[in-house]
Parts: sequence; structure tokens; C-alpha cells
Amino acid sequence: MRALMSVYDKKGLPALAGALVELGWEIVSSGGTSKVLREHGVVCTQIESVTGAPEMLDGRVKTLHPAIHGGILADLSQASHLAALQAQGIQPFDLVVCNLYPFASQPSIEMIDVGGPTMVRAAAKNHAHVGVVVDPADYDQVLREIRSEKRLSETTRLRLARAAFKHTAAYDAAIVDWFNATTLSAGDSNSGLPSAVNLTLEKAENLRYGENPHQKGARYIEAGQSGWWDSVQQHSGMALSFLNIFDADAAWRLVNDLGPGAAAAIIKHANPCGAAVDSDIASAYRRAFECDPISAFGGIVALNRTVSSKLAEEMVANPKADVIIAPGYEPEALELFATKKKNLRVLEAQVPGPRRFELRRIDGGFLMQGADMLNLDRNTWRVVTKTQPTDEQWADLELAWKVCAAVSSNAIVVVNNGQAVGIGAGQSSRLDSAAIAVDKAADQAKGGACASDAFFPFRDGLDAVALAGVSCVIQPGESVRDDEVIAAADEHGIAMVFTGERHFKH
Repeated sequence: MRALMSVYDKKGLPALAGALVELGWEIVSSGGTSKVLREHGVVCTQIESVTGAPEMLDGRVKTLHPAIHGGILADLSQASHLAALQAQGIQPFDLVVCNLYPFASQPSIEMIDVGGPTMVRAAAKNHAHVGVVVDPADYDQVLREIRSEKRLSETTRLRLARAAFKHTAAYDAAIVDWFNATTLSAGDSNSGLPSAVNLTLEKAENLRYGENPHQKGARYIEAGQSGWWDSVQQHSGMALSFLNIFDADAAWRLVNDLGPGAAAAIIKHANPCGAAVDSDIASAYRRAFECDPISAFGGIVALNRTVSSKLAEEMVANPKADVIIAPGYEPEALELFATKKKNLRVLEAQVPGPRRFELRRIDGGFLMQGADMLNLDRNTWRVVTKTQPTDEQWADLELAWKVCAAVSSNAIVVVNNGQAVGIGAGQSSRLDSAAIAVDKAADQAKGGACASDAFFPFRDGLDAVALAGVSCVIQPGESVRDDEVIAAADEHGIAMVFTGERHFKH
């Protein structure tokens, strides 16, 4: 029996190779791999002695040879293939162990592997006769099966072949992404988006179902990428559902955008129903919950500070939340959640990273756009009214703007003293959203700040929030009726800021 080994990640390889040698296998390996094996006392045959050709071009050419690929690709059930091997003096391989350069983390021309993917694909194509291993996590199972059965089963070879093609697909996708970024930075695309996108998705977990019980659901990760979900720790509660994950992602991103002070956000059906900042996390949570206690039932609570046992006591006394996310918990808090709220999913998470782009499914394809990034530079904003915002109003305007960008359009958000007090979401009419927001805010709208994710097309929406008592408004502007809306704000004696940037969220 014969194995070909050429790996970048050499973890666990000497143990696998040594065990195969003890079982009577011959190990053929390339330069760096053979050096490591010899250092661990593993007897191996170097590639050069098989090919009769030296490694050349700084390692770019070493395995690309008929003596190697003939031994990988030969269909041993075909008499003509066996005759060809005999005529050329080529011995077949039974196992190929190969993993590729870490291109995604170290992108460069020299990290583009040629021989490795060729060997992996060749062995995977010929999986009827050759086992191919690209993941060190598979070494133990492969060795156990060889020891007990003398060879790999058809089922195992098929599974390993699938993993191999997934490995090379993700590798090629990472290279294309790098070339996309390179050409975009060189001004190759007028749209700022790549001409082609290669996505390789790997299933991370099966979910109980999708949005509804009759739909299947699963969470996938983009090969070569990682996000906060990949390191999240669930301390207690039931398994996460499709909508738990979708809403929790929105909640965690929003609360991390609200900082740097203590902040809390509550999401229900993908929309914020509460958000607040304060000097301490308990106050921030309390004020976020007060925004809309009815909607908070069954929602996702995100906090950007460690949860104390005292705060946990308050949280278990409130109406049911489905998920809590925070960067940490006191041990007593975790014990309290586990005993008093057994179904509550308690997640500990790291700060989310930036999104590269966003995709929406349509018939036959996708819509793609860059991630929606908020511009919070006040130097680019314009005060368009006679009344200027005070320092306190500026703080509320900024918070309202942050929350509003996370609300489904048409979106109106009313904030007062660091607390969202009224949120109108997802209405076909901006006037209806304004009516919902000020109705929920009630008396707390007085003196507050209002944000609109897009311009007021008529003065009626502005009139509605002004008559409810808001003292300042932030909106993109750029409507054909801006002059009319500005005049209305001046009539009401309120300040209004134009950001010049819309934040629709559908």
C-alpha cells in the first residue's frame, strides 16, 4: 500500500505517517513534508526519487509529473490502465494526504497552490480506488479504518472526496475574491462590486425548521470566513431557531453600534422595539425595555456589558425574552437564568466584524449591494433650520439615526434623553410610521429627537412629529419639497438636520 503526502498544515501528520509505515505502507512525500517526517523518524520516499526530476522553480514544480498523477488517476479496474502503469513503471497510490496553502489569511501570488489542488482533485475524481484526506481532523478515523479493514470503505472514500472538492472550491473562491479586490482597487469596476462572486457555503448546524415549521432550515458559513456566530457560546436554553439567529444577529450588530457607552437593544421580528444608552448597563436595559414592553415579549435582548446577578434578577422578572446576548455573565447570573428561565437561550459573543456585502435572493439569482455603513461625521451633516440643536439634542439625534438605520422602512424613531421611546416600522406611508412612533412615545415625545430613514416627501409627516412635541429632527433631505418641509420645521420652531444619506432597510 502506498500513500502520497504533501501538506501545508503538518499538524498530526507524523503520527499518521508513522502508523502507516508500521502497517507496511510506503510513504512518498514532497520537500517540506518529507523534512518534517524525517525529523520525526518516519521513513519516507522523496518525490524526486519517484519522478526522476528535481524540485524546481522555488518549489512551484515538484508533483506535476506522470509518475505521480498516473499513480493517482489510474482506474485499477481497467486492464488498459494497469498495462499503461506497468509499461511506464508507475506504482499506484492508495491514499493522498494533502491540504493547501492558507490563501484566505495570507493572500499573495506565491500562496496560489498549483500542484496541491491538482493532486487533491485527481484523487477525489478517482475515489473509487484512492482515498484523499484534506483535513487533519480526519486522520484518526482514516487510520482506525485502515487498521481494522486494511483499506478505506467506499462510503469513507466518497465522503472524503466530497470534502476534497469542497476544500478546493473554497480555495479557488478565496483566490477569485482576492483578484476581485485587486481589480476593484485598480478601478476595474464602475459599480464598485465584483464582476463575479464565488460563494462556497459549509453547513454549520441544522435548525429545527426555517421561518415556519414546514420549511427546512440550517445555518451555513462562508468557507474561509468566520463571524461572531462561529465563536458564540450558548450557556443555557433550547437550541436556537432560524428566526432566533436572524433576529439575534440584528440585535447584536445594533447594540455594538450604539456604544461606546453602556447600551441595550431589543429586537422583535427583525425590528428594534427598544434601544437605550446610559451610564450603566442595568439602566440601559431598563430604559430599552420601557420603550415597548408588549413588543419585547419573545424578543431578543442584546447588551454590550457583562450581565451581573442583580441585572439577571431583574431580567427574569420581566416578560419572556427568547434570547439574551452579552459579552459576558457573572456565574450567579448564569445559574439564575438556567434555573428560573430554562428555555431562555443565553449567548456569550464577541464583537461582530464588518460585513463585506449583502445578498438578496430573487428568481434565478441574487441582488448584491455593499454593506450599509452609517456616516456619523457631523461635519458632513447640515443644519437647515433657523434653530440649532443643543449638545443634548445632538446626542439624541445621533442615537435616533443609528436606531433608525436598523428599522424596516418606512422608519420613524423618536428618542429622548438616550432612550428610544417610539418606533414606527415597515409602513407603506411615512405618515403612518410617524403616527405609530409618536403614539408609542406618548408624552415622552416632548422635547425628544426624531429620525426618518428617508426624506419627508410632504410636510405632513414632519407636522405629525412636531405636534407631538419633538424638538429636533434628523433626516436625509434631498426631496423636491425640502423647502416646504424646512419651512414647516421653522414654523414649529424645531431644529432639523440633513445627513444627505438615506438608510432604507427592506
